[in-house]
Amino acid sequence: MKLRYLKNVVTLKLDAARCNGCGTCIEVCPRGVFAGTGKGPVTLQDRDACMECGACARNCACGAVSVRPGVGCAYAILMSRLNRKGGPCDCTLEDYSL
Repeated sequence: MKLRYLKNVVTLKLDAARCNGCGTCIEVCPRGVFAGTGKGPVTLQDRDACMECGACARNCACGAVSVRPGVGCAYAILMSRLNRKGGPCDCTLEDYSL
C-alpha cells in the first residue's frame, strides 16, 4: 500500500538545471521519491510520496533540492512518538517500515 499525505501539497522542489545527477537524493530518500540513471539530472518519480523529512535537501551538494521540513508526515510521525499532536496527517510510526 502506498501511503500519501495530501495530493499536490508537498513543498519539495527539484531544480534540474542545478542537479549534477549524483543520486544522493535517491539514496537518502526513505519513500522512493526520486529516480535517475546516473546520466543527467534525477527526476521526481513520486512527488506525492514525499513526507518532507528534508534528508534530500540536507544531502544535496549542489543545492538542487529544496523542501520545507516539519510540515508533512515526518513531522506528524515524530510528534505522535512524542505524544504530541501530529498535525493534519493521521500517520504514525507503525504506518512506515523505517
